[in-house]
Amino acid sequence: MATQVFKLPESLRENTRYSFCPGCDHGVAVRLVAEVLDELGIRENTILAASIGCSVTIYDFLNIDAIEAPHGRAMAEATGVKRARPDKFVFTYQGDGDFASIGLAESLNAALRGENISAICINNTTYGMTGGQLGPTTLVGQVTTTSPTGRNIEYYGYPIKIAEHIALCDGTAFSARVSLDTVANIKKAKQAIKKAFEVQIKGLGLGFVEILSTCPTNWKMTPDEAHERVRNEMMKTFVPGIYKDVTAD
Repeated sequence: MATQVFKLPESLRENTRYSFCPGCDHGVAVRLVAEVLDELGIRENTILAASIGCSVTIYDFLNIDAIEAPHGRAMAEATGVKRARPDKFVFTYQGDGDFASIGLAESLNAALRGENISAICINNTTYGMTGGQLGPTTLVGQVTTTSPTGRNIEYYGYPIKIAEHIALCDGTAFSARVSLDTVANIKKAKQAIKKAFEVQIKGLGLGFVEILSTCPTNWKMTPDEAHERVRNEMMKTFVPGIYKDVTAD
């Protein structure tokens, strides 16, 4: 008799039109979020604050309550929801441009205040939905539609290392950077997401995960080439690891 070992998470909707580009890691990240919600048994008690950008369609995939925030304001909306309903589990799912550029003030101040929410930030070093412009995490020398000769330090400055900045905030309970380029790293990413959710459940403060992701369309690469770029280029600047975990002290 056959035993089922793999199935669709209850938190993941069936028959949703796939809105991400071929080879994009958003699909894997959303699946991991759904699995963690199921494993923690919090789906019915969860409210998502979705951001603007490629990440916004997460509410089409997840079978949970959700609100959509104006560009960059997901952390502010999540803060309001959590303060109004502290009994609810509240998290955001954002891109790097949303979280660390237009929304940087909201993100850092939520961490400084120690808001008891969780946040996931997808770092693909570009503004994916709007055409591949230079973003806050664009690598030095990286060519984009708005930096045709590459990111120049003297003109554009350095890319922001989000996980490290969030870890420096006293209100942060957990901050990590992970990747989805291999099966082993996908497992680590799921563990980090689970920990970021658990610290909220325990009332310890902000839980944060930065996920290094591919953008084959704007990088003009195949999915395999894009994952090679994550390993050979992105990880040199954005080193994966746990940058803060108050439960480990």
